[in-house]
Amino acid sequence: MADRAALEELVRLQGEHVRGLKQQKASAEQIEEEVAKLLKLKAQLGPDDTKHKFVLKTPKETLTGKYGEDSKLIYDLKDQGGELLSLRYDLTVPFARYLAMNKLTNIKRYHIAKVYRRDNPAMTRGRYREFYQCDFDIAGQFDPMIPDAECLKIMCEILSSLQIGDFLVKVNDRRILDGMFAVCGVPDAKFRTICSSVDKLDKVPWEEVKNEMVGEKGLAPEVADRIGDYVQQHGGVSLVEQLLQDPKLSQNKQAVEGLTDLKLLFEYLTLFGINDKISFDLSLARGLDYYTGVIYEAVLLQTPAQAGEEPLGVGSVAAGGRYDGLVGMFDPKGRKVPCVGLSIGVERIFSIVEQRLEALEEKVRTTETQVLVASAQKKLLEERLKLVSELWDAGIKAELLYKKNPKLLNQLQYCEEAGIPLVAIIGEQELKDGVIKLRSVASREEVDVRREDLVEEIRRRTAQAPCAC
Repeated sequence: MADRAALEELVRLQGEHVRGLKQQKASAEQIEEEVAKLLKLKAQLGPDDTKHKFVLKTPKETLTGKYGEDSKLIYDLKDQGGELLSLRYDLTVPFARYLAMNKLTNIKRYHIAKVYRRDNPAMTRGRYREFYQCDFDIAGQFDPMIPDAECLKIMCEILSSLQIGDFLVKVNDRRILDGMFAVCGVPDAKFRTICSSVDKLDKVPWEEVKNEMVGEKGLAPEVADRIGDYVQQHGGVSLVEQLLQDPKLSQNKQAVEGLTDLKLLFEYLTLFGINDKISFDLSLARGLDYYTGVIYEAVLLQTPAQAGEEPLGVGSVAAGGRYDGLVGMFDPKGRKVPCVGLSIGVERIFSIVEQRLEALEEKVRTTETQVLVASAQKKLLEERLKLVSELWDAGIKAELLYKKNPKLLNQLQYCEEAGIPLVAIIGEQELKDGVIKLRSVASREEVDVRREDLVEEIRRRTAQAPCAC
């Protein structure tokens, strides 16, 4: 114990020394040398046998070895103690780490948060360095393809309800890819890097991908040609059945397992009524290393641009797959928890919606407010406050300008700019008559509504159901 205490003191002193050098702005070489000494001391310290609690930290080691060639897009940082750290690349790896840390084996969840990519931004394509993702994941030991089918159903429901145009969900399986690479003659050590090349087929033609495989990654040309024969195929369940009879793939255990599961998946997707939105595409590879089974990616179908509308090219808008081995990488005993999930690109969706609204010269609504409580004369703030309170209590989404005596024109202009559809106008004559003047912002039509009937009239016009709270 005394030896350990002495070593811990050395680690503390060395850490302070490193921090001091950084504050003094010492040379990078000197700091690197002292950090190496610190890490060596920490390695000598080893685990503390007196402490049995397993504590997970969030340094870069958490992220390495999970993203394949996409690792170059991780934002790497260093804290003052010299520990390697990184910004969150996605929501999947932190979720797997959370499951391991809390010993969870069964959970269904969604998560919306920011992630970071050291990428070249392309604003018009919804590609940023800091952006939001919305993830949905199912973890647990279940019968094959049931949770996978549910994830695809959720993805289709989301994209359909957003009304961003026709889309197609490409589906493949990592086991099919690995089996295909094996029968084509790809060396085991090159599986992941060749997988990353194949994943570029949605952006560049086959010849460019082949040149990368052969010229940059050292694959034999004849092996690349064999891969090309497979990865340029796409279709539905009939293609799955065709490949199950393929002389080479049918002899590979991994490929057969993947194809068998895909056949079952298509049965479930037919029952869910979404099989027409799904395409089995052998070129889909998903470059991330942690996928182990079914993978999928949703893309918008490029339709001819409408009058005045720019062609949209934002790439995939949603993607996901099965990652059965990721949780085990964080568990001290290597215990695995099967997982499957999907991720929606929030900013990319926004880019599409905004571009289409701008092309149609429609305003982007920045609020859910249904009615603005306005006044036609001065000294009616109290009456506006009373009315807006009544509407709030009835579950109506209402607001008012934070001015004592705003001009009516300014209030109407605010509604037009914010996209608020209705204005409830209070005036001295309206107060005497016991009515509210309800104005449609779009048509500028005005009608007098009895105050006691106002809530029902607003609901009728906005098709809002009564508040159940």
